Amino acid sequence: MSATARISKIDDDLPAFTGPDLCRLEATEVVALLRKGEISPEELLDAACARLQKVEPAINAMPILCEERARAAVHRLDRRPSEHSGWLGGLPLAIKDLTPVAGVRTTFGTRGLADFIPDHSDPLVERLEASGGLVVGKTNTPEFGAGGNTFNEVFGPTLNPWDTRLNAGGSSGGAAAALATGEVWLSHGSDHGGSLRTPAAYCGVVGLRPSPGRAGGGSDAIGYMIEGVQGPMARSVRDCALFLDAMAGYEPRFPISYPAPHKSFQTAVAEAEPQLRIAYAPDLGGFSAVDAEMETHLRKVLERLAREGVTVEETCPPLPHLERTYHALRGEMWAVMGRRLPQEIRRHFKDTLEANMAFGETLTIAEIADAQLDRTVIYRNMLRLFETFDVLACPVVGCMPHPQEVEWVREVGGQQLHGYMDWLRFAFLATVTGLPAISVPVGIGPRGLPVGLQIIGKPRGEAALLAAARVVELSVGGPFRPIDPVLRHTPPPLATQ
Repeated sequence: MSATARISKIDDDLPAFTGPDLCRLEATEVVALLRKGEISPEELLDAACARLQKVEPAINAMPILCEERARAAVHRLDRRPSEHSGWLGGLPLAIKDLTPVAGVRTTFGTRGLADFIPDHSDPLVERLEASGGLVVGKTNTPEFGAGGNTFNEVFGPTLNPWDTRLNAGGSSGGAAAALATGEVWLSHGSDHGGSLRTPAAYCGVVGLRPSPGRAGGGSDAIGYMIEGVQGPMARSVRDCALFLDAMAGYEPRFPISYPAPHKSFQTAVAEAEPQLRIAYAPDLGGFSAVDAEMETHLRKVLERLAREGVTVEETCPPLPHLERTYHALRGEMWAVMGRRLPQEIRRHFKDTLEANMAFGETLTIAEIADAQLDRTVIYRNMLRLFETFDVLACPVVGCMPHPQEVEWVREVGGQQLHGYMDWLRFAFLATVTGLPAISVPVGIGPRGLPVGLQIIGKPRGEAALLAAARVVELSVGGPFRPIDPVLRHTPPPLATQ
């Protein structure tokens, strides 16, 4: 069956899409039209704003809009097509509400910063705007990005567009939902414990966690932190490659950043070859529980890839002390973040966020030293795996989306979970090792919901990882088109903005 036929079959099973025709297109298609002068940035903004107006009341993905700022930016655009592979040329996009955009409300999802308006943008935002990206809004996030469910006391919850009763994932839940419904063509995210990958899987889009330093860096205050990274989200692998091309490059204000590769990520995707060697670890060697319905769907996907000539072998390298290592690194990050936060901000924190910071503040130097030693052992074990395989594949998350009002999942695969990060264990490996990882949609699963497959690549191997993701994407029929939200109940009222 041809890729086009597979896409048509998948489309037959998708919710309807009633938005503007331009919103149906992939970002790469839109940028190609911009290069030819066949559409204008003004037309794209009109389409995006019309879609936002229609969809936002149902899902609450992008509660902060800055249409006037975007339209003013159009007048400053250099509309001449650039040879730079990351040229966006007037394409509307969204920025996660953990990242400052000059003159635009940036709340971090917390009441203590509900009215904060920064006077300067994050350098990554400056890079995207210099490439012709038009920021149309800020996407919703849990408070300070903590948790796999997107809700906060400033704007309320973001709902899963495939079923508005369900969790859209977090912490880049707003970014993923905005993409799935066609509000924008590209959406910026960030990831520590799966914050790009989980919402991508739950909303049927692509989310790439790059290597530290590949796409921007930390905040102004924490320039050397490598566990939390920024990255691209899109509706297709080649759109994700376009967005990474726009993000990548050396930036001296990010002390961990480094130059972009000579060959673009889009070229790597275009040259993707099906000769792929996948190590498949369905539960990461017993590290993370998986619901049967998730395991069954992913196994069928891997079997299909094997029939199409991809080498698939079930194996997993040793991952000694992965859990305690991840939690120590995460705790250190929260301790650093909270170290100089004013009390008038911190006093509003939800219980789980305050617990994160309190845990980090109790870490001993011995625990931090063990984490650094153990992460190196795990990294070396991954390098040995990559001597035989191109990538390691595993679930993004062990369960399908739960009801939105459930802050964190208590049981997966029949196992009782006790910590609010336990259900996100599949995210830990890439974070601890600094390896790039991507969530790519692999078809419609249980209850008509999308399923994502996580693929982890070699050190600084985003090009090969994107190429592998493209092979997987085409095997299952190509990317999803945008959808209308599937309203399963009356959405809760949004918080006052």
